[in-house]
Amino acid sequence: MLYFIGLGLGDMEDITVKGLKIIKSVKRAYLESYTSILTDATQAQLEDFYGRQLIPADRDLVETQSDEILKDAETEDIAFLVIGDSFGATTHTDLILRAKQKQIPYKVIHNASIMNAVGCCGLQLYNFGETVSIVLWTETWQPTSFVDKIIENKKRGLHTLCLLDIKMKERTIENLMRNRKIYEPPRFMSTSEAASQLVQSINNLQEIGEKSIVLTEDSLCVGLARVGSDTQRIVVTTLKDMSTTDIGPPLHSLVIPGYLHPLEVDMLRLHAKDADFFDECVKTISIK
Repeated sequence: MLYFIGLGLGDMEDITVKGLKIIKSVKRAYLESYTSILTDATQAQLEDFYGRQLIPADRDLVETQSDEILKDAETEDIAFLVIGDSFGATTHTDLILRAKQKQIPYKVIHNASIMNAVGCCGLQLYNFGETVSIVLWTETWQPTSFVDKIIENKKRGLHTLCLLDIKMKERTIENLMRNRKIYEPPRFMSTSEAASQLVQSINNLQEIGEKSIVLTEDSLCVGLARVGSDTQRIVVTTLKDMSTTDIGPPLHSLVIPGYLHPLEVDMLRLHAKDADFFDECVKTISIK
């Protein structure tokens, strides 16, 4: 049996009782290590708490050497551990399809992920539209397709959860070309970087005449940091102000609100960087 086990968002104690029992009993346990991190726990702390060794599973192992993970799963129990929920990344569904091709049975143990924990900011989950990913720009690669999706959500009055880029075990172009396994330090996109890229994208659209009346640098946004941990932080301000606001260590997420229910307004006000300024901004947003 191949088990997909969500670990939650905070630390080693966020595992479910069912998940913990399975981890302790399996033959091998792989820890997916490239789509997210636990905010308050290292691999060593997880191993100490679970009472067993964990095998790090980087992108290369999961996506190109999955047979190693699936080895003997027809007759032995294998666990694949994922930060958040097991289906937080599409690559994990690919692993399930590979298991099915080999007639390996699987079972999923769910847990909290940012996709539902984002409700902590006060915005109602059923009012969210399509989730978007914002990637870290380089000097030569600055995609802006995510802006169109945010604008479409806003036009429909829907909130947008923006998942921010994570760089784990990345190699430079030179090291890739020379096939040298020299990796760059991990990098986690901040809400200030995401907001800055959004503001620049919006301004570029305005310069070429594609003005957006629903999304501007003065639009409200919600910055979330370390959701699910004891140091969780939520800040509500404008995109322009968020671009220079530091909300601490990773992981970060960004939300662009759509139409607001009066209860959502009250909840967002609790996290407003400036309550009076927030009230002025809300006057420009449709209240449903």
